[in-house]
Amino acid sequence: MLVVALATTIGVAIAVLPGHRGWFDIGVYHGAVRHWAGGGQLYEWVTWNQYGFTYPPFAALVMLPVAALPWHPAVAANLACTVVAAGFLLHLLVGPVTRRAGWPKWYTFALAGCLFAALNPVRDTVSFGQVNVLLMALVYADLWLLERRHQLAGVGIGLAAAIKLTPAVFVVYLLATRRWRAAATASATTAIATLLAAAVAPNATRTFFTEALWDTGRVGKLDYVSNQSLLGLVARLDPTHPDRLLWLCLVTAALIVWWVRVRRATADERVGFALTGILGVLVSPVSWAHHLVWLVPGLVVLVGATLPWPPDRRARRRLRAAVVAYAVLCSGVVWIFANGSDGPHGFLGGNAYLLVAAGMLVFLPAGGDRSRPAWDEMSVPLE
Repeated sequence: MLVVALATTIGVAIAVLPGHRGWFDIGVYHGAVRHWAGGGQLYEWVTWNQYGFTYPPFAALVMLPVAALPWHPAVAANLACTVVAAGFLLHLLVGPVTRRAGWPKWYTFALAGCLFAALNPVRDTVSFGQVNVLLMALVYADLWLLERRHQLAGVGIGLAAAIKLTPAVFVVYLLATRRWRAAATASATTAIATLLAAAVAPNATRTFFTEALWDTGRVGKLDYVSNQSLLGLVARLDPTHPDRLLWLCLVTAALIVWWVRVRRATADERVGFALTGILGVLVSPVSWAHHLVWLVPGLVVLVGATLPWPPDRRARRRLRAAVVAYAVLCSGVVWIFANGSDGPHGFLGGNAYLLVAAGMLVFLPAGGDRSRPAWDEMSVPLE
């Protein structure tokens, strides 16, 4: 009954609350790739408000089957793929915690699905028709392979990085943790996919790497409240002249914290992957609110670090932190400040998601007696 009531409440809330995005992003994918398939230039197609295709040409190749569909079937295909990818991610992330705690498998999975759907980044991913959850599924397929020492580990990260550049941060993670074979596999996969796209679409490839990649105006204003990256924070401090030196200092600090924490958690892929997803959100020049689905694994790590129950004092603090972080990410509080707001409350509210991400990067359990047991049953120890 709890799951049914929760699912009904979340479904009604999503249906009636503002924030529907009209499948805008899949509209960009659909329009640009159809234009390109019809003989036009991939990066010259723009919407009425001047938004165009921003991903590498390999992404356009991957999207060709969906672009061949009429509009409504294309939306349905995107939604179906997102649901399947979300199911895989929830099974992979929540399953070991469920087994550790002794919770009923399907009941917990259904409850986790409801909680996942309530998150603002997930709601926006679905209503924009975005590809975030699909890219996460590719990256986390490599987590599954790494835990089993599979020779194909790295292929998922490589494909995700060829579709969108941000997941390439996971190649850095593989290098930092000395997963040399997986790093080489990921790099080779990205290179092969990019060269394939270059062979099929040399003009589009040249345009992307010489023009579109460097034109941040194609994706929107850096100071818009939806940009919850460190550069977004700096841009909101001074929209006219963002302090790039301050941004570089903040990025450097984030990298140092990430490096120290990842090295401490080197034997635990799940913590390392969660920290790396958080880092990617922070250091990317543009991290729209829907990109923050990469914080979900960190929430699972926090909950897993409270086991076994009943929790002690430290575990209760972690559980409270997870609840607060989850509540903020569900709230949509940043949109209250979409038109700007001065003062401390404006800074805190307008950067609320970013502050959650920064807090998780610093405080996510990355070692000690309660950070790893939740998934030891499933994971294969790594050297």
